[in-house]
Amino acid sequence: MIKAEGLVKRFGRATAVDGVDLVVPTGTVLGVLGPNGAGKTTTVRMLTTLLRPDGGRASVHGHDVVREADQVRRMIGLTGQYATVDEGISGRENLYLIGRLLDLSRRGARQRTEQLLERFDLVDAAGRPVRTYSGGMRRRLDLAASLVGEPSVLFLDEPTTGLDPRSRNGLWDEVRALVAGGATVLLTTQYMEEAEALADEVVVIDGGRVVAAGPTEQLRARVGGQVLHVRPAYDRDLPAIARLLGGVLDDDHVRLPLPDDTALTRALWLLSRSGLGIAAVDTKVPSLDEVFLTLTGRTS
Repeated sequence: MIKAEGLVKRFGRATAVDGVDLVVPTGTVLGVLGPNGAGKTTTVRMLTTLLRPDGGRASVHGHDVVREADQVRRMIGLTGQYATVDEGISGRENLYLIGRLLDLSRRGARQRTEQLLERFDLVDAAGRPVRTYSGGMRRRLDLAASLVGEPSVLFLDEPTTGLDPRSRNGLWDEVRALVAGGATVLLTTQYMEEAEALADEVVVIDGGRVVAAGPTEQLRARVGGQVLHVRPAYDRDLPAIARLLGGVLDDDHVRLPLPDDTALTRALWLLSRSGLGIAAVDTKVPSLDEVFLTLTGRTS
């Protein structure tokens, strides 16, 4: 449903996206992860026809995003990082306005508006100006706005940033319902929990390039079946332990992927001979957050 090959975007001398490849099958969710400035939003803006690529090509349902931009726009919905609804008018008026802009009849726009207000639990607040809405209500309205035209492809660019857990879980439920109904979703996020909860596959972007892609289980396998966590008795010894084991510093401990039992045995032997004080040693199955840190060298 969504395909990108070698997408490139430059802003002056800076290359924001440097040869990104993506494939999103119909009826699935692709999670696109990356730190701030990785190129996630720029990639979404190219896929949704808001930016023209400087290289490569992309298509949505077989339609080229440059040569057939009008056809692409007719079948997609976009929820950006920030609410794009008009704060000066009511939630109902926002949705009705979008319906009319999408060439729905007056009756059709009213019907679609009421359906979405009900679906997103906004009926009680529908007549109030959007500026009086909470953050969670605004994001629900923003997602509702992107669905007025009943798109078959939905782009969600960090849709839950800043939301409380209850509002975030509510949006997750809506995304699951959309996919169950046949929609295809590309989701950018910095929340590892969000990607694990919603995505069929994950792409990790760093520095404008794809550094890893695949199901979460496959990405975990790249890091190793288990991860060793070593916490020293004294924080000052963290760098020494990281150098000794070849691990990664992570807050108050050092993480080391363990591809096999031999790696664990060797790490414990090195620690025993180091003379460094160790407060705790344990092994864990890697979380997606740990996979991300290992792949990019930094936290989300």
